[in-house]
Amino acid sequence: MKLGLVIDLDVCVGCHGCAVACKQWNTSGMIGPLTDYNPYGRDPSGVWFNRIRHYEVGDFPHNKTINFPMSCMHCEDADCVTVCPTGASYKRKEDGIVLVDQDKCMGCNYCSWACPYGARELDRVDGTMKKCTLCIDRIYDARLPESERKPACVMTCPAHARYFGDFDNPNSEVSRLVRERGGQGLMPDLGYQPTNKYLPPRPTRPIATDDVRKPSLAAKVKDWVNKMITT
Repeated sequence: MKLGLVIDLDVCVGCHGCAVACKQWNTSGMIGPLTDYNPYGRDPSGVWFNRIRHYEVGDFPHNKTINFPMSCMHCEDADCVTVCPTGASYKRKEDGIVLVDQDKCMGCNYCSWACPYGARELDRVDGTMKKCTLCIDRIYDARLPESERKPACVMTCPAHARYFGDFDNPNSEVSRLVRERGGQGLMPDLGYQPTNKYLPPRPTRPIATDDVRKPSLAAKVKDWVNKMITT
């Protein structure tokens, strides 16, 4: 079995709901609190397993905003495991999930430097490395209905951009989506064979701009005056 995520970049709206749900679940889950260093200041920071990057591609009117969630890719050939001097980082044979044993981790950062995806975060308060667990304490919880045995990020996504399943099963939803939509792992040329896959954005029709009315001279002067007053 090879468990992982599929993320549809054509559907993700960058709402950060997955990141917040991930932090909430894992803070109360198997590895303990994900530290917030300065939660209420002007520059809040903390430990997050899932972060969303935003990119603008193309030129107007053919441009598009791409929201790109990133977390641990649970690579098949995970260098973060190979470089760990204490054996704290390990990959489970039964389902392919990469985890960190908090009792063995000494916070040396080797795994963080080895990870090309920036998926690991050193908790400066606990002194240990933390990362996505695919909500392992949730997906194997037999007390939950089977339909809810999914990572918190998948359960909460309002746009249904995230899918969870077994890539070793060719009939699973994740395998089918990757096959039909040309799903790809991030930076495959590095050779880590990331399990998580991204579905590329679909081509879109360009936005018609021919009927966009150009601003009049009076409107330009008005905008200039407003800008001078407010600056």
